[in-house]
Amino acid sequence: MTRAMHQVLVVEDDPAIRAVLRALLQSEQFRVVEADRVARATIEATSHKPDLMLVDLGLPDGDGIEVIRRVRTWSPVPIIVLSARNMEAQKIAALDAGADDYVTKPFSAPELMARVRAALRRNVRAATQAPTVGLGAISIDLHRREASGPQGAVHLTPLEYRVLECLGRQAGMIVTQARLLREVWGPGHDDARSLRVCVKNLRDKLEPDPQRPKYLVTEVGLGYRLRTDQ
Repeated sequence: MTRAMHQVLVVEDDPAIRAVLRALLQSEQFRVVEADRVARATIEATSHKPDLMLVDLGLPDGDGIEVIRRVRTWSPVPIIVLSARNMEAQKIAALDAGADDYVTKPFSAPELMARVRAALRRNVRAATQAPTVGLGAISIDLHRREASGPQGAVHLTPLEYRVLECLGRQAGMIVTQARLLREVWGPGHDDARSLRVCVKNLRDKLEPDPQRPKYLVTEVGLGYRLRTDQ
């Protein structure tokens, strides 16, 4: 099987703390993207579509809560706040803005990594009732981001997994083109060609007959529907 590593966006202005977080995450095979300001975090979240975000609240150009609010307008990505602020009101403000968890500095490395893993598991369970999607002879584990068929491993890119996850949350239902573009590519992205190319590549890899798709179905003028064997 092939596996696409989860990607974490670390939003932290202290270089020393970023280095520690980078080492921790990479030791567990996560890919890491970094930002040290609100403006940069917004750009990185939009361009990289991370699987999880670690967000400090005290940033040079604003409050990390603003990052959370901006991301929540278009993405359900798990967000863990990592901050020295320990007042209850500040924690509530971050959670109300859309954060999923709150870890106070100084933090325990094992506890932080346990919370990261738990947040990713919760996100996958929310994405689809079953972490494994069956498309004919091909089995796709959305939790581990692994796919296999009769000939062995099927390689899917992180982008292709994100499209499948978005469709999987509404399996059997129509997911509009606009929603797919917003959730997978980010707000403001209206290049439908990127989506068509991605769906074509998925069909080439997953459909018994890509020219007559039975699982990744186009709903003309609307979007796409994922039909599974569950």
